[in-house]
Amino acid sequence: MVDIYKSIYGELNRVEEITDGVWINMVFPTEEEIEAISSKLDTDPDFIKAALDEEERSRIEVDDDNGQVLILVDTPYIKVKEGSELYETIPIGIVLTNMCIITVSLQKCSILEPFLKNIMKTFYTFKKSRFILQMLYKNAEIFLICLKQIDKQSTAIEESLHKSMKNKEFIQLLTMEKSLVYISTSLKSNEIVMEKLLRYDFIKKYPDDKELLEDTIIENKQAIEMAKIYSDILTGTTDSFASLISNNLNIVMKRLTSITIVMAIPTIISSFYGMNVPIPGFQNPFAFWGILVGSIIICVIVVKVMSKRNMF
Repeated sequence: MVDIYKSIYGELNRVEEITDGVWINMVFPTEEEIEAISSKLDTDPDFIKAALDEEERSRIEVDDDNGQVLILVDTPYIKVKEGSELYETIPIGIVLTNMCIITVSLQKCSILEPFLKNIMKTFYTFKKSRFILQMLYKNAEIFLICLKQIDKQSTAIEESLHKSMKNKEFIQLLTMEKSLVYISTSLKSNEIVMEKLLRYDFIKKYPDDKELLEDTIIENKQAIEMAKIYSDILTGTTDSFASLISNNLNIVMKRLTSITIVMAIPTIISSFYGMNVPIPGFQNPFAFWGILVGSIIICVIVVKVMSKRNMF
């Protein structure tokens, strides 16, 4: 899908023709669409295809022949897997040409929603460098929002574990840990890209743009710190509950062992009188009751002794 937008009198409008100052948004484009756009703008098709590879790393690439720049960063999205929300990242490509800006992604990204809905202040498609920095700043904000959501979800799962420890909650905690690994890795890659942007002239052209980039780097660093903190907390929580489960299992096994010892006492005594050899008192009509009462008394004594030693 290919949509072309242009800011006209402060409003974002969809247009049909590619002219100076337009924004071309490509979502999972076909080979024909890629070929058409690249030929019209004399753009390297690999610049457009780079964002269509989920494993593509964040980077900046410059085409010295025509002065075009590819900025590739990771952006978060939510993937529902087995009833759990997994936060993953996908690359989004921003291609800066002399005529316009091209954004490419595998699916609709939340990073572009404020621009498409025309709610982003001071956003104009023809202010290309500022548009790029606004997208990067919004991307850092979305990472922060995702991290806060992960923190809320992990807190809710922890409260559920206090009531009942089930495999489902532990699987959800592991999913949250996996999400934090994806987010942390992507944030660090994005930071390298933004640090490199500081060295490019088209960013330094306007003081406000440079200030916006510095603010974006600060937001990204904050997201990295938050991801590390939440990851450490989640790891500690998982380890603590794992130890608690192991401790509870040891307590249960100790109690079962103690019960087995107590139950073994009458079994041993009755076994003696079950043998086919003469035993003192075997002809006594009250032998059975005597053995039963004696076994109970011995069991009570053993239970008291074990209770004093905290074996129950």
